[in-house]
Amino acid sequence: MTAPIILFGMFFFLLLIGAPIVVALGASALSVYLAAGDDFVSLVQTAWNAVDSFPIMALPAFILSGALMQSAGISRRLVHIAELMAGPMAGGLGFSAILASMFFGAISGSGPATTAAVGMLMIPAMVDRGYSRSYSAALTASSGGLGVVIPPSIPMVIYGVTASESITKLFLAGILPGIMLAGGLMIANYTISKKKGYTGSPERQPGELRKACREGIWAILAPVVILGGIYSGLFTPTEAAVVSVFYTLFVGIFIHKELKLDGFKESLNSTTWLTGRVLIIMFTATAFGRILVENDIPGMIAAGLLDMTNSLPLIWVIVIAFLIFVGMFLETLATIMIVTPVLLPVMVSLGVDPIHFGVVLVCCCEIGFSTPPLGENMFIGSSIAKVSIEEISVKALPFVLVEILVVMLLAFFPDLTLWLPNLFGY
Repeated sequence: MTAPIILFGMFFFLLLIGAPIVVALGASALSVYLAAGDDFVSLVQTAWNAVDSFPIMALPAFILSGALMQSAGISRRLVHIAELMAGPMAGGLGFSAILASMFFGAISGSGPATTAAVGMLMIPAMVDRGYSRSYSAALTASSGGLGVVIPPSIPMVIYGVTASESITKLFLAGILPGIMLAGGLMIANYTISKKKGYTGSPERQPGELRKACREGIWAILAPVVILGGIYSGLFTPTEAAVVSVFYTLFVGIFIHKELKLDGFKESLNSTTWLTGRVLIIMFTATAFGRILVENDIPGMIAAGLLDMTNSLPLIWVIVIAFLIFVGMFLETLATIMIVTPVLLPVMVSLGVDPIHFGVVLVCCCEIGFSTPPLGENMFIGSSIAKVSIEEISVKALPFVLVEILVVMLLAFFPDLTLWLPNLFGY
């Protein structure tokens, strides 16, 4: 029991004094090996193997693709199409923001990237139409989280690598949950907007939507090319990520002619920073996870849960509550890397499919993007709308509650997650 005490004691101590999550993970894992007098070279080798894999190559490519799409004019065209589709209905611009997040999420795979791309265009437009700044930012931050559920999804790639599960199968399993989450947000937005008197964009002119779709056809085709290639077996998710980069470059340079050298440099800079951040978290979280497994922490947690109850629905409630709580304080990738080796064996022993658990885990992390104190999307929405985190947090509560309800449905009815992969024969 000494190793777990040192591991968790050091981990929570470092978090409490404000150490970065990477330092907390790495230092606590290293402390266990130093305390035992072991050679920690094998620990470093294990951590290195976690990031030295073919599927991980998809991460920088998807991040770069999402960054390039803003400079290439693709995200702007997708948002414009979404705005015209919503029209003048109650909450129409909010509906547009959710639709745009779905479109952009099907390309970028990143919650913060989706929030930034959609928020820069939709928040000012919503404010101009009479929406409050805090509501506009809260809705955009909440819908931006769809980028990590609707495939391709960077957190699903991380889970697939950590759990040794098919990333293609995870992508397929995430489609319906992503649509359900978006549908829940749309219902909440309509209900609130009806009460507040928020409306949509002015009545569109005849043929305006057709014209926008024609001008944005290359933007619409991006997720079709990326996801169609994966599901048809034409290329793997990693190869699809590279294809998406070259597709974006082609469209931005030769079709839209909006991708300039400065935009390309900025995209490379943000990609380098984000990729380095992801990989170092994976490196330290893998070392942390190995110690958990070596000391049979998953087994002890499983025994503790089964001592409390043998009801799978009740265990799901406990697990979801735990994941949402953790997501309030830990980054999504760190959460997945730490939680997967701990909870996955527990859930599998109870008969839960690993793909089903992975989708529920990612959906819980999606909620974490819009829950303080860490919520990354909240900070992005706050900076764009120029309102405080406290104001946004209050307005985001209805959306968070709706998302929790959807996650509960996904947990209790596994066919909602697994029927599409089964349909495709995975």
